Amino acid sequence: MADIERISTSTPWEPIAGYSRLVRAGDYVFVSGTTATDERGTIVGAGQMYVQARQALANIESALGRIGLTMKNVARTRMFVTDISRFGDAARAHREFFPDERPATSMVEVKSLVNPQMMIEIEADVYAPRERTTAPAHAPAPRAAIKASPAKVKAQQKKPAAKAKKRK
Repeated sequence: MADIERISTSTPWEPIAGYSRLVRAGDYVFVSGTTATDERGTIVGAGQMYVQARQALANIESALGRIGLTMKNVARTRMFVTDISRFGDAARAHREFFPDERPATSMVEVKSLVNPQMMIEIEADVYAPRERTTAPAHAPAPRAAIKASPAKVKAQQKKPAAKAKKRK
């Protein structure tokens, strides 16, 4: 298995909860639940779902930028909201960050988040293939490379099937 790389963004919550903002495992990057906080950990947009959703997505975009990725690499997002009736505000912000390359997504209402002022937390799964210089050892040979002469194919077709031995 490929090495796992853990990337911190040095926000105040990471050491408190013991997590990494990004974890890269092979061709995948997993972005931890991200909220609407600034670089000091202060909550942005109290009471404003749209503002908080935009800030959380901007935080994800910034974290991905640290390792040379963009929101175009995002394959899936999960949005956890404290008030599903404000779906439209969260959806609008999400759509602004993914106007063309739309990831698979879900939005789930939760009772609360770690701070009562937080209204949304967003996770992202990212596909970012590493460059490969050779094919994996287990890769099958391309079909074009598997050739048998017409005579060999005909001989294989004419062989009678071996009969199974009866057990006594």
